[in-house]
Amino acid sequence: MDALLILGGLLLILAGLVWLVMRAFATSLLWGWASFLPPFTLLYVLRHWRSARPALALSGLGIIPLVVGLTLLASHDAQRLEAILSLQWLKPQTPVPAELAINLRGELHGRPFVPQQAELIDGVLSLREGQDFFAQSELIIRLPKAEKGPVRVDVLPADEGILPEVEISWLLPEQELPEARRLSRGYTLHLDLQPLAPNKLVGDFHLVLPPQFKTTLTGKLELFSNGLRYRDGKIDRQFDSSDTLAHVLEDYLERRFTTRQVQLQPLGALNFPQQRFELTVQARINGESQQLPLTLQKRDKRGWQVAGDNFPPLASNEVLAAKPAAVSEAVSAVAASVPERVSRSLDRRVRFSLEGLLRSPNRYQDLSMRAVTKRGNTAEGRFQGIDQQGRIILRQRMNAQGEVTYTLQPEEITRIELLEP
Repeated sequence: MDALLILGGLLLILAGLVWLVMRAFATSLLWGWASFLPPFTLLYVLRHWRSARPALALSGLGIIPLVVGLTLLASHDAQRLEAILSLQWLKPQTPVPAELAINLRGELHGRPFVPQQAELIDGVLSLREGQDFFAQSELIIRLPKAEKGPVRVDVLPADEGILPEVEISWLLPEQELPEARRLSRGYTLHLDLQPLAPNKLVGDFHLVLPPQFKTTLTGKLELFSNGLRYRDGKIDRQFDSSDTLAHVLEDYLERRFTTRQVQLQPLGALNFPQQRFELTVQARINGESQQLPLTLQKRDKRGWQVAGDNFPPLASNEVLAAKPAAVSEAVSAVAASVPERVSRSLDRRVRFSLEGLLRSPNRYQDLSMRAVTKRGNTAEGRFQGIDQQGRIILRQRMNAQGEVTYTLQPEEITRIELLEP
C-alpha cells in the first residue's frame, strides 16, 4: 500500500510538471524552452500565474499521497526509507566475492551449468546452481562410503561392483517441481580432492555421462566438507546449519559444565530459516548421559546462541581432556552394556515394499526413502506418515534453504526404496 501511494504521488507530480511545460510552450516558444531550466520555470510561474496555476495544483495533489506513503513506510520499515532517501540505490553494487573457487566447464542436461554451492558431507557430493528453494540445476554424487581426508575416485563406463550413484536434476521455467535422472554405472568419473583448512576440499573434477543425459563437466572444484562457515578465522554463528548449532551447543555445554569431555548426539532435522528452536539436547558429559531442554535463538549481531547463556569461558588451566579418549570411553561403555546379539539388527531394506509400507507405516517412521513416479520425477526424504487421503508424505531438508515436503499418491509410484536399515 505504501509503495502504491508513493508511486501514485510521484506520477501526479510528474504529470503536473509536464503540463506546466506544455502551458509554457502554449505561451511562447521561448518560454517553453526556458521552462526546462528550474530558475526560468519559477520565473514563468510568477509572470504567468493564471496559466501555470492548474499544473501546479495537479503537482500539489501528488504531494499528499507521496507524504502519506512515506509516513507509512517509515512506520514499519525505517531502514528501507533511509536507504531510499540516502540514494544508496544509485550507487553501483560491488559484487560479493564468491565463497568457493569453482571453475567447471561443461553442461548439465544440455544447458550450461555454473554451480554457486558445492559441498561433500557424509559421502554426498552436491553441486547446486541457483539460490531459490528448488535449484535450477543440481548434480549429486553419492559415494559408497564417507571418507575423511583426501578423496580419490576413478570410475570408467565398463566398471562393475559398488560404484557411486550419480543424480542430475533440473527445473524448467514451466515446471513446478524439478525433474531428476539417476544412474549407477556406465559413466566416467574422476575425483581427486585434497583437504584445505579449515573445512574445504579442493582438486580436480571430471564427469561424463552417457550421451542421452547431455552432461559433461570438467575443471577445478572447491567445496565445503561440513556445514560450518568461517569469518576472520572464527566460526560464523550467523550461518544457518545443523553443524553451526552443534558447535554452539558444544561450546555452551563445555562452559556450563567446565569440561571439554562433551559428546553431543545428532540434532536431527531442523527447519531453517527458523530463528528459534526449543530442543531436548542429548549429550554425554564426563562419561554420563544428560538430557537438557535448551532454547536456541538467533541474534542479529551475535548469531546463534543458547538463551540465558551467561557462563564464562573456560580458564586456561582447564585445557583439555582429549576428546578421542572420551569417544573411546563412550564406545567401550556402550559395547559393554549392549548384548552382542543386538549388533546384528534386522535390515528392513531386505523385504521393504510399497504394500508393506502402506500396511505398517509406523515401522518406517522418519526413515529415509526414495520414490520414483510414473512421470519420471524423483522424491527423496524422510517418511512422515500417511495422511487421511492415503497419500505418502516425505520431507527433505535442503541444506540451509529450508525443507520440502512431497505428497505422493501410492498409485503414482512406480518404485520406492528404503535408504537405511
